[in-house]
Amino acid sequence: MDKKTEEELLKKAYEPARLAMKYHPFYEGKIEITAKCPVRNFQDFAIWYTPGVAEPCKDIKKNPEKVYEHTSKGNMVAVVSDGTRVLGLGDIGPEAGLPVMEGKALLFKYLGGVDAVPICLATKDPEEIIKTVKYLAPSFGGINLEDIENPKCFEILDRLRAEMDIPVWHDDQQGTATIVTAGAINAHKVVGKKIQESKVAMVGAGAANIAIARVMVAAGFDIKNIVMCDSKGTLHKGREDIKNSHAEKWFMCTHSNARNVVGGIKEAMEGADILVAASRPGPGVIQKEWVKGMANDAIVFATANPIPEIWPWEAKEAGARIVATGRSDFPNQVNNSLGFPGIFRGALDVRARTITDEMCIAAALEIAKTAEDKGLTDEYIVPTMDDWEVFPREAVAVGLKAIETGVARVKLSRDELWARAEGAIKRARDETKLLMDTDFIRAPPE
Repeated sequence: MDKKTEEELLKKAYEPARLAMKYHPFYEGKIEITAKCPVRNFQDFAIWYTPGVAEPCKDIKKNPEKVYEHTSKGNMVAVVSDGTRVLGLGDIGPEAGLPVMEGKALLFKYLGGVDAVPICLATKDPEEIIKTVKYLAPSFGGINLEDIENPKCFEILDRLRAEMDIPVWHDDQQGTATIVTAGAINAHKVVGKKIQESKVAMVGAGAANIAIARVMVAAGFDIKNIVMCDSKGTLHKGREDIKNSHAEKWFMCTHSNARNVVGGIKEAMEGADILVAASRPGPGVIQKEWVKGMANDAIVFATANPIPEIWPWEAKEAGARIVATGRSDFPNQVNNSLGFPGIFRGALDVRARTITDEMCIAAALEIAKTAEDKGLTDEYIVPTMDDWEVFPREAVAVGLKAIETGVARVKLSRDELWARAEGAIKRARDETKLLMDTDFIRAPPE
């Protein structure tokens, strides 16, 4: 690649950051509260507030499940973070993490028709986070944990899933795992390889890759063929340094890497069919020569944000056939935004008590099938956010799996689930367009 072309690609890659610094202060945030009931005159407040509101209150008191009928709880999600692992920025604190949580709430609404509230907590203590989330439960139909550092994110998720009766999920674990699994399945179809035989190199052993490995294995990949690296090298049976300090990593040490590969990223990638990198932002974390050492028709997932571990064009120049990143401005975006809006839509519509790995796999398979139905190519292994139908399709698959596995409070048919999901998503998008057309949402500055 000539220098001019590379400079143009780099300029394009950094353009979203430049615009973000103009647009964020212009709008002073990305979400706001709007009414969903009519206010025809001031007498309506007697219905929506006192004295009329006492009757729904008494009805809920008699039957707590009626809260889903009388309030917004059934379509409301809390996006909870302590700001300790925000994107690729690390521990930047709750205030600095708020723009990300607001963005998450915007995606929830526009892509899934789900109302979401960003809640950034001024504590890093796992017990305080667990306690706070449980205190919030009466107001929400689900909890999305976000950008919480490893390893405490595992304990927080496991405890809350066990102790609460609404869906609690950690998007950096289950969400990332869902979309990466979908992409990995389709990438192997494109290159004509079987997932059961695929050699998998994983760079990064944090919340994302630990969960990705678990879900990929549940979907058909062989854990013995996975070689995972943390900051100190490959995970293998000789890694006594983590035996008593990190249960999830030690599980990988004892169950994966059947070839007992010892070394670093280069050694893990040698001969690999697919690389799944979920580590620190690049570029330069993954070297071109390491990609050259992979198998023919190599698949490279460089998912770090805001900058992938290796630029896509560099991976291609090194011989990778399929390259995916977490960014929307490159082909093959394996980003959580394709997962959580539809998954929560389905979970909320059946009032699920939890989101299981089985529900995530159902979503992954539906994401993969949506792209396959449109026609897979080297640069189209997963749907884009423009493929709006992926979200109701996910919602239906997740809702049906929740019903099948007994975690749903209500049972709906496939057609009913589709109608609910499609209606909620269409309403959210139409509302945004209306607000833009009428200038209630101003055009951004030039």
